[in-house]
Amino acid sequence: MKVSKRGMFKKILIANRGEIACRIIKTARRMGIATVAVYSDADRDALHVRLADEAVRIGPPPSAESYLAVDAIVAAARETGAEAVHPGYGFLAENAAFARALGNKGIVFIGPGAAAIASMGDKIQSKRLAEKAGVNTIPGHGEALEDARQAVAVAEGIGYPVMLKACAGGGGKGMRLARDGDEVREGFRSAAREARSSFGDDRVLMEKYIESPRHIEIQVLADGHGNVVYLGERECSIQRRYQKVIEEAPSPFIDDATRKAMGEQAVALAKAVKYVSAGTVEFIVDAGRNFYFLEMNTRLQVEHPVTEMVWGLDLVEWMIRIAAGEELTFSQAGVRLDGWAIEARIYAEDPVRDFLPSVGRLVRYRPPAESASVRVDTGVHEGDEISVHYDPLIAKLIARGDTREAAIGHMRGALDAFLVRGVSHNIAFLAAVMAHPRFAEGRLSTGFIAEEFPDGFRHADAPGGDPALFFVVGAAMHRAYEDRAATITGRPPRGEPTVAGDWVVVLKGEHHPVSVRAVDGGFDVTVEARRHQVRTAWKLGEPLFRARIDGAELCLQVERLTVGYRLGHAGAQADVLVLNPRAAELHALMPAQKARPALEYLLSPMPGLLVSVTVEVGQAVKAGEELAVVEAMKMENVLRADRDGVVAAVHARPGDSLVVDQAILEFEKEGP
Repeated sequence: MKVSKRGMFKKILIANRGEIACRIIKTARRMGIATVAVYSDADRDALHVRLADEAVRIGPPPSAESYLAVDAIVAAARETGAEAVHPGYGFLAENAAFARALGNKGIVFIGPGAAAIASMGDKIQSKRLAEKAGVNTIPGHGEALEDARQAVAVAEGIGYPVMLKACAGGGGKGMRLARDGDEVREGFRSAAREARSSFGDDRVLMEKYIESPRHIEIQVLADGHGNVVYLGERECSIQRRYQKVIEEAPSPFIDDATRKAMGEQAVALAKAVKYVSAGTVEFIVDAGRNFYFLEMNTRLQVEHPVTEMVWGLDLVEWMIRIAAGEELTFSQAGVRLDGWAIEARIYAEDPVRDFLPSVGRLVRYRPPAESASVRVDTGVHEGDEISVHYDPLIAKLIARGDTREAAIGHMRGALDAFLVRGVSHNIAFLAAVMAHPRFAEGRLSTGFIAEEFPDGFRHADAPGGDPALFFVVGAAMHRAYEDRAATITGRPPRGEPTVAGDWVVVLKGEHHPVSVRAVDGGFDVTVEARRHQVRTAWKLGEPLFRARIDGAELCLQVERLTVGYRLGHAGAQADVLVLNPRAAELHALMPAQKARPALEYLLSPMPGLLVSVTVEVGQAVKAGEELAVVEAMKMENVLRADRDGVVAAVHARPGDSLVVDQAILEFEKEGP
């Protein structure tokens, strides 16, 4: 597609919300371009609305009635005089009809042409085009599956395991892995349902599943003058539920020869579909560095910042310049890789509860300070509400270093300093991944999370936690609080000497004697005859404990409990008690609390829509059997029995809106 140069836009509308809308606004402002935000009623006070020069309401909270409402967004662009629209990612970013609707009104779509979007948006058609362009493809069935019965027959012909995918899918939605006929039948139904809900298209295809795969993608830029370049690769293998969690550029696995081969195939595909704009060609790579085409995303990727930080280009700026008809000012030989970058997605979700989405108000929100080594892309501020209507992404944290080891170090420090209170979040989990030896070695695959955290994430399992650090900081905090109490009352701390605190730290049932001495600039803490220097300006009540401890700059997240302190660092979290020796003796005699018996109910683990209930009263169920499906934040969540039982009552019906912990099923109580 040839694009004529038309001059730079004076005003653009951003057809999106959250962090990507804020990120686009920043680049547009730097370019001297005015911006228009659109918002639903749920986003009336959102950050992207505050940052934009103008804002237009487009509908109620459900995305189908607001951010997916083509007519409303086109009308907003015309009403405000916006010459172009940037769709960000998600919502309408890969909607060919939206691009055409804008074009029909003389408004430029900042992205590829409608034909390229349509051809790459359908997985069956895109695979055929890729094969024709000489791109390696995964063995599979070339047509949409008709029903579950045919799906089983096709799977047996391909050979297990297989992957079921929504034909119009993306973002991990409508994808199911199946290793036998039962999983194919269940996966086909579930994938079709989720695809219909997310994309309005329930067609499902099937491909061979590549064992121990790495998910690696190539960034391309193409202008309307025939120039196409690739900007290296991004490693996106750390995923859960087929959604990316951590990305990096370059990949620790890809060598120069493979990078060149993948890049050239990506460019060939872009040229074959006459692609214009930024785009991404995704590949699955096996242990032998054999790579296979997965799909082409005809939009800006969520993880684009890691490419920007190591290739020195602003991809949003180039999308705007290309849409305005400008030509790339560099060739393939003119781009050079510089350093390493890692991105971690901060989600409102609970890793301890199988990464289920979390909703609520951001009571405290304090991202780490930005620098040459740390970047934060966010669309929220303190006091915002995380709702059930949209994706649970809070922010993207990006760290850069001259080496991969340096980038990991910057990321670990930034995660420790990223404060979120009010909703459950995955920051501790991300820190645990960063501290994991396998991640440090670069031995990644899309199965990393399932393999390294098979029983789910627990703070106690985090490899980066140092118990001695918790002893030291807990004791130092206790000394600070005791000193304040002494100042207020005019008396020395209860039963303690005036110059040092001699206590016992209790952590995970273990007792450790400590002594704390206040010194200029902090404390000296002695734990079992080893002295630690703690130099800090921390003030009582601050949620971040920044200190130089034994010469190392550290940051812990801290909270004073009714009794004791909750400390978090490097993914680990612990509750610490600091007691005088006599209280510690008595504490040791306290009996351990017995675990409460499991409830006889299936409770909704999140707010959402009850899609289906697959059992009925009187039915016997086995552990692992599907009981119900709840949809929240555009994802289906299958709820399964955790043990054998018999259904006694059904308390909710498909179509019901559920609140967290609402009873869906009741089971017959076990005998005494």
